[in-house]
Amino acid sequence: MHTNSDDDTSVSPSAINPSGAKSAPFPIIRLRAILLGLLILPINAFWIVQMEWERYSAHPTTISMFFNAVFILMVLCGINKVVVKLHPSWALRQAELLLIYSMVCIGSCMCGHDFGQVLVPSLCWPYCGPDLAHNYSRFLHFLPRWALVSDKTAVNGFFLGHDTIYTRKHIMAWLPACLIWSAFVVVLLWVMQCVNVLIRKQWTDNERLSYPLTRMPLDMTASQPFGKKSSTGNLMLNRLFWIGFVLAAGIDTTNSLNYYIPSIPAILTPGHGASFLDLSSYFPSKPWSAIGWTPLSFYPFVIGLGMLLPMDFLFSAWFFYIMWKLQSVATVAYGWDADSRMPYANYQAFGAYAAFFISTIWLSRKYLVEVFRKGVGLSSSLNDDDEPLRYRTALSGIAGGMVLLVGFSVALGMSWYVAVAFFIIYLALALAITRMRAEMGTPVHDLHFTGPDWTMGDLIGPQALGPGNLAVFSMFFWFNRAYRCQSMPFQLEGLKMAEQSGARKEMQKWVWSMLAAGGVGMLCAFWAVLHLGYAYGNPLFGPEAWDRYSSWLSVPKPPNHSALGALVVGLLFAGFLQFMRTTGVWWPFHPLAYAVSGSWEMNLLWMPLLIAWVVKGILMRYGGLKAYNTALPFFYGLILGQFVPGSLLNIWGIATHTPTYQFWQ
Repeated sequence: MHTNSDDDTSVSPSAINPSGAKSAPFPIIRLRAILLGLLILPINAFWIVQMEWERYSAHPTTISMFFNAVFILMVLCGINKVVVKLHPSWALRQAELLLIYSMVCIGSCMCGHDFGQVLVPSLCWPYCGPDLAHNYSRFLHFLPRWALVSDKTAVNGFFLGHDTIYTRKHIMAWLPACLIWSAFVVVLLWVMQCVNVLIRKQWTDNERLSYPLTRMPLDMTASQPFGKKSSTGNLMLNRLFWIGFVLAAGIDTTNSLNYYIPSIPAILTPGHGASFLDLSSYFPSKPWSAIGWTPLSFYPFVIGLGMLLPMDFLFSAWFFYIMWKLQSVATVAYGWDADSRMPYANYQAFGAYAAFFISTIWLSRKYLVEVFRKGVGLSSSLNDDDEPLRYRTALSGIAGGMVLLVGFSVALGMSWYVAVAFFIIYLALALAITRMRAEMGTPVHDLHFTGPDWTMGDLIGPQALGPGNLAVFSMFFWFNRAYRCQSMPFQLEGLKMAEQSGARKEMQKWVWSMLAAGGVGMLCAFWAVLHLGYAYGNPLFGPEAWDRYSSWLSVPKPPNHSALGALVVGLLFAGFLQFMRTTGVWWPFHPLAYAVSGSWEMNLLWMPLLIAWVVKGILMRYGGLKAYNTALPFFYGLILGQFVPGSLLNIWGIATHTPTYQFWQ
């Protein structure tokens, strides 16, 4: 078992060959692993699109840890154990398994609920028949047909179904847009990866952020060839792991039977994994009815995931969730609800994200100055010899990528200065989300309808922006609808797992492999959505961006001062929370939780996170870190006890065209 430092690449011969034969030589990351990761992507894309877009169930890409990727990693680990015994030289090493996992995560983002699934129908909705959409003829002249799909026969076949993509006419109608937007995604991923390279050393080596969401994949693969020892040991041999696994799997098995045979009682859920009690039913009168849907949910895997998160974040997550609900009550009580968007929780959250981005840059300012000096060839205290890319390459990559992104936006019809502002805001949000996950492992980061297109539209006003900029905002809606499928944190977490698995000297392979996974994954996303769309038809997500555009043009509104006020409030309050957190260890409130707890997804998570906070608090108070590490396999069991049976049941349902119980959403 490999137990040396991160940079040490030595390994015991018996780690890969029980018979004592000589270990396989380096490189650790071999071409076979990269090719296997790429081959998995189309299967993974088809599975996700079937689940989320066609069947509208399970939704693995709506939470930070994608259960489809964890399931695939679990399957690969099981197969690898057999290969080690039969043919050791063919076995995948721990770093290779984790690279494949990272590639699957990136590929999942491409075909995810807030990315590829929104892009494909958005590209053609303005040109579908009048029986499918509103009349958009008054603004079609603002749209660049070369970047969209305007062939009505191909478009109607996609939305109506009972057709096939596999005709020359349909393929040629979609091919240009498919290639254009896939290339756009690769450039966007490249820019984010270059940013990750610049901040990696500061966050990983200097600040030693914990990257909570990488811990379980690392522990799952610890017993694989070239694996590093884990505090949890071999999970498959741990009794507590199997107790947690059987408990969670037993709950889902019982609920699955209840789904088909209602006479069998369900456990803590009415049969579809949503919630077993909605508190809003107990508050029918104003102003308390303003709390809206407030479910008491029970997800064992979220409890397990919560055990990986810091105590102050766990406490703050459910505390601020209740605070957001009370804000809604106060809005009605004081008669502020004439504006249906009050209290603008999304813009308060945006302000908190902005505050976190600003504080992150400020705290890293000296380091970033040294990075810049190194990148431009000046004397610097930093050494980038062991980085995935040289700082000069990363800085050039960001500059070149931004030129391409802005140039593409201008070609679509956006003003260059609006495009610059757009991508600066987007990258700031991406960096804040990446930091959130690296530091706290936040389980959600959706931030619905608050990207740069929405923010600039509200703060500047549609009237000032003009129809050209608004048209491009609508074409960029798909990767700004929400940020649950944000790829940047997965890229950085991949580099962290490379380091932790002893492949630090080969991180450059991770950079290029994850970039390849993004490009291939985007092509797979197009294929999966088009294949299923033409077969079954589905207008899901198609009209969202274009109805908004139509509304902007029909009623061009001035700047929304209430939205600006909410943003400032969120910025200042998050700044206050951050300041208090740095001045006293007693301060229990975390600004990150304030940012994410107002999201829609937190409705489903607040109760399990509250349970995790109680359980982890008891463990740490009465047993300390030793008791926590001893119990951790049990909570891994809760996670995998839902992920594995839930995935298998979902695959069976897809294969047999049968509705199935879903353990998540």
